[in-house]
Amino acid sequence: MPHMPPTPPKPVSEVWKPELVRLPSLTSARLAFRKFSHGLVKFVSWLCLRVTTDGMSDIPRKGPLLIVINHLGDADIAALISALPFTPDALGKIELYDLPILGKLMDAYGIIWLHRGRPDKRALRAALDGLAEGRILIIAPEGRYSLTGALEEGTHGAAFLAYKSGAPILPIVLTGTENENVYSHMKRLRRAPVHIRVGKIFRLANQASARREAMSAGTSQIMAALADLLPKKYRGE
Repeated sequence: MPHMPPTPPKPVSEVWKPELVRLPSLTSARLAFRKFSHGLVKFVSWLCLRVTTDGMSDIPRKGPLLIVINHLGDADIAALISALPFTPDALGKIELYDLPILGKLMDAYGIIWLHRGRPDKRALRAALDGLAEGRILIIAPEGRYSLTGALEEGTHGAAFLAYKSGAPILPIVLTGTENENVYSHMKRLRRAPVHIRVGKIFRLANQASARREAMSAGTSQIMAALADLLPKKYRGE
């Protein structure tokens, strides 16, 4: 496991809206909206990003599966979803709900809203229920986009979900999605180069346990898997 440099404390959600936290039901209307959203995200990503991939054909089409990603900027999820051949579930910070238009679109898609900086039992329960149904779920264990551009320490949410559900983990990393890179290219009417690299599926050691020690070890294992896929400058060494 690479040594992660110290960073400011992880953010704590100031917004508290537990009534919004649930596992979205996959109604015919929601599935249709997800299909529409997928096409829209692919189009917008094509306009703004030049995405290349490595290993996308190895991603299973069925769950349960926990996809863990690094978090560099605003374009991470859009870039990843545009490259995926399916529409996954994902956890998103509750603050995004109040954004004009975007928040309502994300809610209609069926984001599992998460209150950061505290144990959000409703969000964890919703995510576990989704994995139990065989869904594919995306989570960014860093808990925010990196303040340095390099991999930060992970929070325990992904490890908790893996231990409790028994779901396998697939690490995927993105490079080039830093806000500075993406927005500077957009200002020049150019597409920002973004690369997505898919790792190998694994399970956490001692997955039958969910004790505090196991959480720390599991989080370290997850972050090491992400670091192994990243170029050196992104690893946080």
